[in-house]
Amino acid sequence: MDKLLQRYYNQIDNTKIDFVRYPQNTIKWDSRLNAILGARGVGKTTLLFQHIIISNQRNSSLVVFADDIYFAHHTLLDLAEAFYKDGGKYLYIDEVHKYANWSTEIKNIYDQIPGLNIVYTGSSILDLEKGGADLSRRQLKNYMYGMSFREWLYMIKGIIIPELTLEQIIAGEITFPYDQHRPLPLFKEYLMRGYYPFCRETDYLERLNAVVDQSIETDIPQFAGLSVGVMRKLKQLMQIISQIAPFKPNYSDLARDLTVNRNDLKDYLYYLEKSGLIQCLVAPDRGLSLIAKVEKIYLDNPNLMYALGGKQVDTGNLRETFFFNQMRVRNTVTGSEVSDFKIGDYTFEVGGKKKGQRQIADVENGYLVKDDIEYAHKNTIPLWAFGLTY
Repeated sequence: MDKLLQRYYNQIDNTKIDFVRYPQNTIKWDSRLNAILGARGVGKTTLLFQHIIISNQRNSSLVVFADDIYFAHHTLLDLAEAFYKDGGKYLYIDEVHKYANWSTEIKNIYDQIPGLNIVYTGSSILDLEKGGADLSRRQLKNYMYGMSFREWLYMIKGIIIPELTLEQIIAGEITFPYDQHRPLPLFKEYLMRGYYPFCRETDYLERLNAVVDQSIETDIPQFAGLSVGVMRKLKQLMQIISQIAPFKPNYSDLARDLTVNRNDLKDYLYYLEKSGLIQCLVAPDRGLSLIAKVEKIYLDNPNLMYALGGKQVDTGNLRETFFFNQMRVRNTVTGSEVSDFKIGDYTFEVGGKKKGQRQIADVENGYLVKDDIEYAHKNTIPLWAFGLTY
């Protein structure tokens, strides 16, 4: 265990806390078992180390990576017992899906070592885990998304803006330092390279493409037990989606083009959604995402549009993708029978500067969202302001 501790101390000593992601203040860290689920690259590992520093738990914590060579000859339970006997209180397991039978061992640790708090990270597709131990009654699930426009402004530009509620935004109570910065150039930069915390890297879009490949080639097949042949179908499906999203799915046509069974296709789309590569908008009043009732399929975030489609992306698609992507974190977003989106009692039509009020003229609580304006006026709201909610 000494080597694990040395690696842990080395990494924590190289972790900065000048910028901290939003889940840091929303996760109930005192719970005995927390799961932090999210797409590749959104910053789950960094979040763990930052929490340890902020909570002053350096000497009572240990972060291990589930694919560490240590586990070739030891189990998670062995480690947990040795760590606890040595005075450890907080065990963090990163990328838990890379450890066989992880759920059973975590259940055993939880039941047998009540004095030890456990946090593990993994892809959101872990929700699909079949078999193994049932952790649902023991754990709290926390979902982590990519960076909001607000977080990017702080991390990259040093611009601090308080979180805004949806109600504040539609009321026009939008906070922004207009006297120092103009929001539209910043917003355009974010749309191209701002969703993932590694956006500081010069090869950002290349790294993002690698994230997509790893999700399709490793994560989904591993979690869902899929063959290499199915992996190829997933890559082909993702390529099709990147070219035509957003679109209302015609399952029969897509299944024919991919030469797959229609029901298998729905599973593949669900896997892509859970892995953070696409987002599915459901029809109004249909509840949460059920792939059979999908109104439209989008790429998960605007950065993916640039990474997969090149620098020339469709502006209308970009607007809708951003709005849906940012609003889903704090709200349930559905399609609208008369417009683009509906959130609770509010209806939103998303467009450009010349977009008119016609589609929402007779809609109570209807709002026009425009992507090339700086200020809100009556029921017209700048698109970038919807990136300030987390």
